[in-house]
Amino acid sequence: MQRYLYVTAVPEALVASMLPPDEFGAYLAVGTKKQARGQAVFFEINSDLESDYFDFSQISKKCVAHPNGEPKHSLYISVYRVFENVPLEDFGDLYLTTRDGKVLRLSQSQYESERKANLYLYKEQGPVYPTIASKLGPAEFVKFITDRSHPVSVPKIFFADLELGDLARDVESGEGFNLPYPDISHIRDCLIELLGSSEKQTKTVDRISSFEFFYRTIKEGFFLGEGERLLWYRFPSRAELDRDHHDWWRSASLH
Repeated sequence: MQRYLYVTAVPEALVASMLPPDEFGAYLAVGTKKQARGQAVFFEINSDLESDYFDFSQISKKCVAHPNGEPKHSLYISVYRVFENVPLEDFGDLYLTTRDGKVLRLSQSQYESERKANLYLYKEQGPVYPTIASKLGPAEFVKFITDRSHPVSVPKIFFADLELGDLARDVESGEGFNLPYPDISHIRDCLIELLGSSEKQTKTVDRISSFEFFYRTIKEGFFLGEGERLLWYRFPSRAELDRDHHDWWRSASLH
C-alpha cells in the first residue's frame, strides 16, 4: 500500500500517511476525535524527500496497515520548523478542505498578477499566523518577510492573498461590503496608516488571527516562498468554482 508525505499548515507538521489526498483531507476535517470539526490546508510532499533534519526511520515500521487491513491514517514525523526544512522543490499540490471534508486540489502556476493593486491583505498560514496589510505584492512581500537581515523575519512563508473589495480602491470611503471580517474599521485604519507612510511596507492587522477563514475571501490564491523564489497556487475564479468544483464550493460557502 502506498505511503504519502504531507505538510499540514495548522498545526505545522510533517505527516506520513497511507491515505491519498482526498481521504487524508476528509480524515483531518471530520475523521478524528482528536480535534473539533474544522478546515484543513495541506501540501503533498515528494515521497522521496531526503533530509538530515527529519527522522524518516520509523515510517517503514509504523506507517503500516492495521491487522484488519485499514490503512494507517497518520504518523507525525515532526511538528517543529517543518516549512523551514522542506525544500521548495519538494512541495507538490496544495489541498483545501472544508469543515465537512470536501477537498479542492490546487496546482502550482507561474505567478503573473491578474489584478494590480496598491494594497493587499495577507493571512499568514505558517510558520507564523498573523493577518498583515501591505503595500507589497506577493513576490515583494516574500522577499521582505524572508530577508534575514531584518530583525523580524522567517526563513520561509506560506500565506493566502485575501480580498479587500472596495477598500483597495478607496480606503476612506469604501464600505467593505460583503467582506466577512470582524472589524472593517480597524482594517481601514491599518490601510490608511500604510498609505500615509513612505517607509512602512507592512502593518499587522491581527497578531493572533483565527486559523480558520472564509474560503470565499481568497483573491489570487496561496503563496509559498523564500527570497527570490515563489510558488503560487492559483485560486479558481467564481465561474470556475461553480462549473468545475460545485460540491466543494457549495460546502465552502455554507461553512
